[in-house]
Amino acid sequence: MNIHEYQGKELLRQYGVAVPNGKVAFSVEEAVSAAKDLGSSVSVVKAQIHAGGRGKAGGVKVAKSLDEVRTYADEILGKVLVTHQTGPEGKEVKRLLVEEGCDIKNEYYIGLVLDRDTSSVVMMASEEGGTEIEEVAEATPEKIFKEIIDPAVGLQGFQARRLAFNINIPKELVGQAVKFMLGLYKVFVEKDCSIAEINPLVTTGDGKVMALDAKMNFDSNALYRQKDVLAFRDLEEEDVKEIEASKYDLSYISLDGNIGCMVNGAGLAMATMDIIKHYSGDPANFLDVGGGATAEKVTEAFKIILSDSNVKGIFVNIFGGIMKCDIIAEGVIAATKEVGLEIPLVVRLEGTNVELGKKILKDSGLNITAADSMADGAQKIVSLVK
Repeated sequence: MNIHEYQGKELLRQYGVAVPNGKVAFSVEEAVSAAKDLGSSVSVVKAQIHAGGRGKAGGVKVAKSLDEVRTYADEILGKVLVTHQTGPEGKEVKRLLVEEGCDIKNEYYIGLVLDRDTSSVVMMASEEGGTEIEEVAEATPEKIFKEIIDPAVGLQGFQARRLAFNINIPKELVGQAVKFMLGLYKVFVEKDCSIAEINPLVTTGDGKVMALDAKMNFDSNALYRQKDVLAFRDLEEEDVKEIEASKYDLSYISLDGNIGCMVNGAGLAMATMDIIKHYSGDPANFLDVGGGATAEKVTEAFKIILSDSNVKGIFVNIFGGIMKCDIIAEGVIAATKEVGLEIPLVVRLEGTNVELGKKILKDSGLNITAADSMADGAQKIVSLVK
């Protein structure tokens, strides 16, 4: 789950991590009022959307008066920002962060991610702050420093100091930088983050070390124990179909193709999308109904797939282990009847009660194309859609 920058900074503040003072605003008047309350000679008006690259898209403005705050807030609110992370459709700005300006001396990058190779959290740092870390990794990889954190003891002070020295934090500010990194790590672990990225971390003219931006993502599987984080969820920033899928414990991600996929198991779902692409088709979604899908779940999955107007055919690819093929077949039939399916449907079943499941589909009298294998099913649905 993603949250907005101002929400991330609110969390960081709770853990003693230094961030500029700021207030969220949902209207032009609220933005002006926030700037008045902050009382800073310079204010920064920042679009709040779940995407990076806002500055380059015109979503971050520096205002030197209340009149400029009003002008920029009016300009940004309601604007559709198109960045490298939003896709060509962009995202509409519905809220702003109005923040006090600061005298920036230097910019750095600090980030925490889960490293699958070491099964550990890794803190990355670079003196190339304000730049996309991917660009730094490609152009000057030697400027990225990493510390692998032992999960048993957590981030150690000597590791934070080593990073601070490696990225050339001024010596007199190393203590602040270490405190910042330790606080950031504590947030990451205690709040079940999957990513915590501060870009840029800045040092200021008055000798402070603070987060000028904050990107934080959270493990959705841990939200049941992170009620305060869950309260930050902004449904307007999420795909409507993905929200609906989450209500039924379905893993759904919308894509740009025209072949709807309904599969059980993340690995099989990925393989299904790959084989559709192999046969020159385009998957419209990733949809994992899980190991214990019911007829109701299957029906809702069909409805979600069909709510995408781009879908011209559906491929159901199920391996029945925990989930029995006859139950899936009954669910497919019920869903097909309920939604009045009018587009091609190819079903491949394998596993427990597979023969019974195939018989149920065959005897249904519905226009369902059976497939003998995953490759056969992919070929058939691509052919039918074309």
